Amino acid sequence: MAAIEHPSSWYAATASSDRRRPALQESLQADVCVIGAGYTGISAALHLAERGYRVIVLEAARVGWGASGRNGGEMFVGQRKPQDELEQRYGRDRAHQLWTLGLDAVALVCERIARHRIDCDLHAGNLVVAAKPAHMRDLVRNRDNLEQNYAYRNIELLDRDHTAALIGSQRYHGGALDQGSYHLHPLNLCLGLAAAAEAAGAQIFEQSAVRTYTRAQPALVHTDQGEVRADYVVLACNGYLGNLEPRIAGHALPINNFIVATEPLGERGARAILARDIAVSDTKFVVNYWHLSSDRRLLFGGGENYSPRFPHDIRSFVRPYLEKVYPQLAGIRLDYGWGGTLAVTLKRLPHFGRLAPNVFFAQGYSGQGVALANLAGKLIADALAGTAEQFDVMASLPVPAFPGGVWLRYPALVLGMLYYALLDRL
Repeated sequence: MAAIEHPSSWYAATASSDRRRPALQESLQADVCVIGAGYTGISAALHLAERGYRVIVLEAARVGWGASGRNGGEMFVGQRKPQDELEQRYGRDRAHQLWTLGLDAVALVCERIARHRIDCDLHAGNLVVAAKPAHMRDLVRNRDNLEQNYAYRNIELLDRDHTAALIGSQRYHGGALDQGSYHLHPLNLCLGLAAAAEAAGAQIFEQSAVRTYTRAQPALVHTDQGEVRADYVVLACNGYLGNLEPRIAGHALPINNFIVATEPLGERGARAILARDIAVSDTKFVVNYWHLSSDRRLLFGGGENYSPRFPHDIRSFVRPYLEKVYPQLAGIRLDYGWGGTLAVTLKRLPHFGRLAPNVFFAQGYSGQGVALANLAGKLIADALAGTAEQFDVMASLPVPAFPGGVWLRYPALVLGMLYYALLDRL
C-alpha cells in the first residue's frame, strides 16, 4: 500500500520538519492509545506523557495530515458562537465558563509554543470584517458585551474607511480587531507539539490506520499490521472518523474548505493588501479568511463543498472568492491550492464525551479547532487522570445528531448551506 503523504500546500512546502515515523508492525501495550495525530491527539498525548502515562499514537497518514496541518491558521478566543447567544442558550454562568475555557485554549497554545520553542510564525491580531451593515452592529454588540460583562478589552472597532485602509479592500462595512487572538503556521505548530510529545515519552506511528477497536477494558486497537492493547482509548479523528465509531459519527459532519497561496507579493505589494501583519476573516456564512505568509504571499481561504471529493482545480475554485475581495489581484499567479476536511456540529459547538469509562473523544470544532482542539487534548488528559471538571463542562453541552443520521445528513446540510449561501449573496 502506497504511503499517504502531506498534500501539496504552502504549509507542507515550508514545514519545519519532514521527519517520518514508522508504521506499527507489532503488538504493543500502553496505558493510552490515541487514534489520530492532529491537534486533539497530539495534545492529549503530550499532556498524558508528561503525567507519566505510556502513550501510543496511531495516525493513518502523517502527523498533522488532516485539518490540523491545512487550516487557515487563525486562532480565536472564545467559542464558535458569540457570548450573547451562549447566554441565551445556557445561562450566564455557563456562558462565563465557556468564555474562560476559550481564553484558556488560546493561552495554552501560546504557552506551549513558548515552552517548546516552536517556530510557527505566531502573530497577534485577528480582524473580523462586516460583510453587511447589520453584521457591523453585531460586532459592536459583541465588543460591548465582552467589555462590560467579561472584562475583555482587547477589541478595537474600526469604521469602514479605517478597515479599507488596513486591508486594501472596499468590500466591507467595518471591523473588529482582536489583539487577544492570533494567527500562525498550523502544520508547524502540530509538528512542534508532536516532537514535544515524543520528548516526553509518547510513541507516534504513522501510516497506521486503525480499522477496529474492541469495546472492552483493556481495549484492543487493530491496524493492518499491528495492534495495541491499552487501558484507555482516545478518539481524536474529527472529520476523518469515517466508520470507526458509529455512535458519535452522526453528531459531526465533515465538510471541505479550500485555500490558495499567491505568488510572493514583495514587501510593498504585501503591505498594499494588509498594512499590518494581522489575519482577517469576514462575517459571511461561508467565510472568507486570509493573512500574509512569512515570505509575503497572500494565503486566502474561500469556498467550501459538502461532498467526499475536492474540486478538480482548487486554485480555479478559490480564485473568484479572492478576486471579489481583491479585484486588484485579478489574474495573479496562484502557486498553491489545497483543501482540508473539518467537522461541524449542528450548534457549532464542539462535541466532547465518553463512550465508556475508558473511551474519550472530542470532535466537531466547527472552524475553531486551532485553539479548542489543543484544549480538548488537555481536558481529555485531565479527565483520564481523574480531574474532569472542565472536561465535563464541555461534555455537558447538548450536541444533537444531524437529521437523517450518518447516511442522510449530507442532503439536509446541503439544503441548509445553499440557503445561507444565498443570503450571503443578497
